Amino acid sequence: MINVTVWNENRHEQKNPVVKDIYPEGIHGAIANFLDEEDIIVKTATLDTPEHGLTEDVLNTTDVLVWWGHLAHDEVDDEIVEKVKERVLDGMGLIVLHSGHFSKIFKTLMGTTCDLKWREADEKERLWVIDPSHPIVEGIGEYIELDKEEMYGEHFDIPAPDQLIFMSWFEGGEVFRSGCTYQRGNGKIFYFRPGHETYPTYYNKEIQRVIKNAVEWTAPTKRKRPVYGNAKPLEEIKPKN
Repeated sequence: MINVTVWNENRHEQKNPVVKDIYPEGIHGAIANFLDEEDIIVKTATLDTPEHGLTEDVLNTTDVLVWWGHLAHDEVDDEIVEKVKERVLDGMGLIVLHSGHFSKIFKTLMGTTCDLKWREADEKERLWVIDPSHPIVEGIGEYIELDKEEMYGEHFDIPAPDQLIFMSWFEGGEVFRSGCTYQRGNGKIFYFRPGHETYPTYYNKEIQRVIKNAVEWTAPTKRKRPVYGNAKPLEEIKPKN
């Protein structure tokens, strides 16, 4: 069993009736609904709950954390960000969606601005599969096509990905590294670009398949984090004359 927590700031749903109509249970609810399968236990957490819903008990029992944020990145408490980072280093998987690229946790783990170009113009997006052998794209063809999405364009100020899984092309001509994996400590991270709040992207079966695959891929192994610091020798060190 994989224990997944879907985190969403849940602000657009309260402020924008268009978003509320598309995602009546919140973006977190929509994602939790399609992840809820026999081998996955799903819970949700939102910004405006105590400790943002990410209490020590929740984090310690989470195998994979899915993160969606946009309007309120700065409202996420630094202490919670540090706790999430430590859990990732310990082995918890992290899936960062769409505008979560600007979240405190993603920028902290990347060490860069994570900035980019953007435009809202109802553009077609075609996500080309760059690494067809990767488990994250199991069941996906050569590309995923979305009729309408927000454009994100290069340059995307992130470290070079460990693996580039998707490259997007947009109707206006831009391209973007839309599926990137990283390893930090014992934890695996997947950034996945699609998911603007005013489009029903998370109802797309191929997008759902990618996120399900990513949950399985980022799920932690049972290996403990290495021990650092001063180390005693494994063998006797003989004095040198």
